Amino acid sequence: MSKELVGALSALEAKGISKEVIVEAIEAALINAYKKNYNQAANVRVDLNLERGTMKLYSRKDVVEEVEDERLQISLADAQRINPNYELGDVVEEEETPRNFGRIAATTAKQIVTQRFREAERGIVYEEYVDRADDIINGVVERLDPRNIYVGIGKIEAVLPQNEQIPGEVYKPHDRIKVYITKVERTSRGPQVFVSRTHPGLLRRLFELEVPEIFEGTVEIKSIAREAGDRSKISVVAHNEEVDPVGSCVGAKGARVQTIVNELHDEKIDIVEWSEDPVVFVANALSPSQVLDVQVNEEEKSTTVVVPDYQLSLAIGKRGQNARLAAKLTGWKIDIKSETDATELGIYPRQEAQTDVYEDIDNESTNAEEVEVDLYKDDEE
Repeated sequence: MSKELVGALSALEAKGISKEVIVEAIEAALINAYKKNYNQAANVRVDLNLERGTMKLYSRKDVVEEVEDERLQISLADAQRINPNYELGDVVEEEETPRNFGRIAATTAKQIVTQRFREAERGIVYEEYVDRADDIINGVVERLDPRNIYVGIGKIEAVLPQNEQIPGEVYKPHDRIKVYITKVERTSRGPQVFVSRTHPGLLRRLFELEVPEIFEGTVEIKSIAREAGDRSKISVVAHNEEVDPVGSCVGAKGARVQTIVNELHDEKIDIVEWSEDPVVFVANALSPSQVLDVQVNEEEKSTTVVVPDYQLSLAIGKRGQNARLAAKLTGWKIDIKSETDATELGIYPRQEAQTDVYEDIDNESTNAEEVEVDLYKDDEE
């Protein structure tokens, strides 16, 4: 056995694979190589001595009373001619190392070591990235095909499938993008990392990176509803009464949220304050629309929302998007009625006192509305 092979075994041991495991694998491979190259079906054992750099091959035969297969068995009389101490049931070993077996052994050992090196590298890469699932990572677009984009994220290329790409976003080689790791799998070709640009988790991680209050836990993201590349809603709550959760996420002059908007291909983002009261929460979730009344059906977990006539289209949004996202964000079904329709149906009498109550709800949504007002001109149209 060459010094080069012994050195390779030591290198593998440094990668966390014990030398004993490698030796066992080489011995098993040598046994298979011996049977294949010498057309042998005998029971054999290989003995590798790393310190001396030697290899010996022994045939193994069971001591029996009557021999049925000479390749696997030896009679008690023949065994005792070798050593008088042999008894029935013992195993007789005789060295049968072929003269030219050294070349086969070297080739086989090299193949095993190379294979183990690959497996060790793959194992290290897998362990590195499996713990990063549900996390955000910076990547570089390496190559594209009609279905997938391959993003370099360090030691491996991650796969960005077509259905995880932001609609309308154009990717070019060498573009730097942030991606969200959705899953890490072991495959026959090594570890495979799948990433996304559309997952709601990407939006959550971007806010954690951009807003210190969220990273520190002062402000918590309660829920996210996202239609990637178009519009998203995020609800937040502060665990400190002195902290404005919406303002913290928006940042001075909208700087924080604008950084995230730019990263997500100008995706519109509504930031609203979460409330355990469904009346307040649903009203906030329909931002930037004003809300006059929210009627709750606890049994069906549904709500009927009354909005001013001139804001009905804004509350519903294009193709119902604003209402749909608000429903996803809150977990409540939302049926939106104009003030006129609600009055005609008798579910919203015009009462000044009731109107005053819901003026507070309108005010709670002003932060998000002020920042995003220029983004929703299309909705009003």
